[in-house]
Amino acid sequence: MRPIAGCKGPFKSKEKTSCSLFGGDSFQRSRIMVIHAVRRHFLRESHVCGSWARMWQRQMGGRVYTEMDFDQEETKAKLLGFPGGSIDLSKQESGIAVLKINNPSHMNAFTGTMMVQLEEKVSLLEEWADGKGLILQGAAGTFCSGLDLNAFKQLSKPQDGMEMCMFMQNVLTRLLRLPLISVALVEGRALGGGAELTTACDFRLMAPGSVIQFVHKHMGVVPGWGGAARLVYLVGSQNCLKLLCSASKVDPELGLHIRLADGALKDPLVEEGVGTVRQQAEKWLSHYTKGPPAVIQAIKKVTLSGRELPLTEALRTEREVFGTVWGGPSNLQALTSKSKHK
Repeated sequence: MRPIAGCKGPFKSKEKTSCSLFGGDSFQRSRIMVIHAVRRHFLRESHVCGSWARMWQRQMGGRVYTEMDFDQEETKAKLLGFPGGSIDLSKQESGIAVLKINNPSHMNAFTGTMMVQLEEKVSLLEEWADGKGLILQGAAGTFCSGLDLNAFKQLSKPQDGMEMCMFMQNVLTRLLRLPLISVALVEGRALGGGAELTTACDFRLMAPGSVIQFVHKHMGVVPGWGGAARLVYLVGSQNCLKLLCSASKVDPELGLHIRLADGALKDPLVEEGVGTVRQQAEKWLSHYTKGPPAVIQAIKKVTLSGRELPLTEALRTEREVFGTVWGGPSNLQALTSKSKHK
């Protein structure tokens, strides 16, 4: 994907004349006063429509399953009985966070403890007011090999599997709905649940030699962490069927072809000066995270609403989110700077 080029219009040379015709600074102040009045109206509307806003929060920021479906705390307690590995979070001043899957002795396979830690880290990111972007990465040059089967042999009962499924679907849905632009940095292998994890990000960047593979068929199961539903959205139902039924290895070239990958990174050992794959990913992401956090987060919210909600509700959401930034600091600064369209 490339940044959208700036628009060019026929009014560039006329901006100064237009401002003088309408009173220059006095007209600018009048515009700002109008914006403040409209902003107050939006905020009043938001208060009146508080019940609708709460519904939006439940649908967009909440969980797929509630306490009526399963006992989340009891499931957490079970998962914590399978220790090992960690999920590490680091936040940068640039507004980009890095979430690292860290269990290299098992190709970064998920243990129960790691599942609970992922939920905790997602909760922290949901409250990060200064955040703009997120990179999801595996430790030691590989992404994630899915579920640590050795740790979960004791959870062979269907009910145990269902509870783990609901827990991880909740967590990965919340990960995808974070008000951050998220990128899965795929190095080495992303297998099974690891492949599903890549689909819980907005974008996927693949390093040289990396592979995404939905190997569930070989294990006698189907995706259970929401990966199939998200994969259909990303590549279409026919390609989804092909990937799941064949358990094909998706390399960067195929990933780009079927639109599972959004970029193929360069090999720093072959091409000098390109930086590490992590640096390349940060540079790629920076094209889409320039600007104030409030605006970037608002863009993510309206995009999510357009994808997940019926049209009428998506339009209402767009109005509500619009009201939070219209007349806000970034909007007023853009107006007072009298910047031209370029």
